[in-house]
Amino acid sequence: MLKGSVGPRDNDSRFLLDVHHRDLPGYDTMTRYGEDDEVDLIVVGAGAGGSVLAQRVARAGWRVVIIEAGPFWHPDEDWVSDEAGSHQLYWTQKRIIGGDDPVEMGKNNSGRGVGGSMVHYAGYCPRFHPSDFETRTRDGVGADWPISYDELRPHYERVEAELPVAGQDWPWGHPHRYPFSPHPVSEAAMVLWRGAERMGITMRAGPVGIVNGTFGNRPHCIYRGYCLQGCKVNAKASPYVTHLPDALAHRVEIRSDSMATRIEIDDATGRATGVVYRSEEDGAEHRQRARLVAVAGYSIETPRLLLNSTSRRFPHGLCNNEDQVGRYVMVQGASQTAGRFPTELRMYKAPPPEVSSEDFYETDESRGFARGFSIQTVSPLPIGWAEHVLADGHWGRSLREYMRDYNHWSVVGVLNELLPRADNRVTLADETDPYGLPVARFDYSQCDNDRANIAYSTKVITDLLEAAGAQDVLTIHRYAHLIGGARMGTSPADSVVDRNQRSWAVPNLYLCDGSVCPTQGSANPALTIMALASRLGQHLASGPPG
Repeated sequence: MLKGSVGPRDNDSRFLLDVHHRDLPGYDTMTRYGEDDEVDLIVVGAGAGGSVLAQRVARAGWRVVIIEAGPFWHPDEDWVSDEAGSHQLYWTQKRIIGGDDPVEMGKNNSGRGVGGSMVHYAGYCPRFHPSDFETRTRDGVGADWPISYDELRPHYERVEAELPVAGQDWPWGHPHRYPFSPHPVSEAAMVLWRGAERMGITMRAGPVGIVNGTFGNRPHCIYRGYCLQGCKVNAKASPYVTHLPDALAHRVEIRSDSMATRIEIDDATGRATGVVYRSEEDGAEHRQRARLVAVAGYSIETPRLLLNSTSRRFPHGLCNNEDQVGRYVMVQGASQTAGRFPTELRMYKAPPPEVSSEDFYETDESRGFARGFSIQTVSPLPIGWAEHVLADGHWGRSLREYMRDYNHWSVVGVLNELLPRADNRVTLADETDPYGLPVARFDYSQCDNDRANIAYSTKVITDLLEAAGAQDVLTIHRYAHLIGGARMGTSPADSVVDRNQRSWAVPNLYLCDGSVCPTQGSANPALTIMALASRLGQHLASGPPG
């Protein structure tokens, strides 16, 4: 069959979208449950994990309520072709950072609002490799997952069809194809591809969750370049367009502007009974009863909510009697190197993600460190470019000249797999936020293996730019993509949830986001988070509601 000719099963989101405006269909007619109703499932967070889970079980007839801290977006009004005007998409509430190598929080690693951080992610959708699920066994570092790649593979394929993912046939990890053909490659990416070829590095176009052609009522990408600011045409995949339309059509309710403050437990039975949240609409505290609770707040807010949910059974935080909640939080090293070329490249005239390589993904002992990194093209818009130039130490006249020269530059980055460490963790600070909740504190420090990985990869992409003929080179060091904080495992002594993402301590509490991942990998995590949610949804839907 030709690529793009077969759509996903059991998900009509692409047909439910309105071709004339971008609002989420079903918003005005959404099912409303009463607070006294004991719904089958309450989900905290309407992002990559929570949205997929809700859609899966709603299809099986479950009554579901999603509690979301951020707003219900209206893309025609809320999403703009402007970097500064998109600040509201990010989770920018105060968080305290520490450790030897603190991680800047904000737009690069968290989202707030219906659709979650995928509303403003770049669009890259690679899979994790089979080796990512057994790094301890293969390489003596990190941790083995309690599930295998083969168990997640059918859910990768299903989610790739739902997004849909466009790209060339993929030779790395478990070789596979994508449902849609690759997008055209811009000249800004092609100069980097040619440099990679001269170094013997294999590159491929994609994989990106961006429509190439039409997909139901979703249009072709128009290459406006504002993927990181919310896609106004609905070509880029996010739960807002890929799963929530179908979820609402199957009686899911989304309560936006509702900040979950604690999960309530019946001390007599040890079971979760519901979620308490504070509504922005009336400022009051509300409680929704549910037979099952799933938390999908990601690697900062999920541990924060659990730690704040104290009780007689859990005086140190929900599921934290073994002191595992908040531990093993990871990021990826994400250094970026920019090169200046004689001809105009106009890197903004395309989606930020275009071509990538996973030649360096696996462990090669000759490099002097375990695990590896991927290479991806990126295309910062002018404000992002100014931050890049400033980070390289340029101010005043020099900064202005680099900004005037913007159209001659192309940028390539890496994603390093940084290893899990128990002391890289989320805890609660003494300071409180406007809801009266303790602010999250995130401490992070690299290990020697992390530093060696980052240094090696930075040299590779610098050499790539020189091989491509760059006249000038700028480099910045940064982080991307949170993972971990409530990892899955085989024992409550060193994990928070089991292989089915059910908490060891509370039998009807599940975690459904990136916090459950035991390792990070060198791939963007969005697709894996959605695949894990799909797997959990299938598991829950195979039984009776609740």
